[in-house]
Amino acid sequence: VLARILYGARISLLVGFVAVGIATFIGILLGAMAGFYGRWVDSLIMRFVDIMLCFPSFFLILAVIAFLEPSIWNIMIIIGLTSWMGVARLVRAEFLSLRERDFVLAARAIGARDTRIIFRHILPNAISPVLVSATLGVAGAILTESALSFLGIGVQPPTPSWGNMLIAGKQTLGTAWWLSVFPGLAILFTVLGYNLLGEGIRDALDPRIRD
Repeated sequence: VLARILYGARISLLVGFVAVGIATFIGILLGAMAGFYGRWVDSLIMRFVDIMLCFPSFFLILAVIAFLEPSIWNIMIIIGLTSWMGVARLVRAEFLSLRERDFVLAARAIGARDTRIIFRHILPNAISPVLVSATLGVAGAILTESALSFLGIGVQPPTPSWGNMLIAGKQTLGTAWWLSVFPGLAILFTVLGYNLLGEGIRDALDPRIRD
């Protein structure tokens, strides 16, 4: 049981990191474009974000998986493609507050290109909330993958996942309770750990809280 739980940890963390990486990349790219260029670019991207937010993420994932094979790679990609909207809004808000700062105006004055201003000057100053969001997003991705596996449409056996270990242990809950309890505790402590880590990063990077 311990070996399967540890292997399931590798699967869950892989899903969490890859899905959050995809979501963070898309969110940073679209949020930076919306916040930096503004006007019709901002309106177009933000209306697309609003449309995506109209659909509950979990049910959107269920709908997409219904047309695809429920493999680990499909799960990672789908979770990443349906969870970037919060990152995009965070990055857009930071860019809107930073694009008129003196160091950006100085970069424009010396003829720096837009891509250099975005990725060299503004993005490093806007990355703090993104790091917090990404850390919390890992916990959310692990929960989503576990829920999908519990429903039988996530990571498929014989690959061990905390979700399908829970559903497998449900059959013997009265005689072998540890088959369900230990994977459940693994999910609990992992998600709690990443939430606390995200709060710690936020406290460390926010000068108002640190002071």
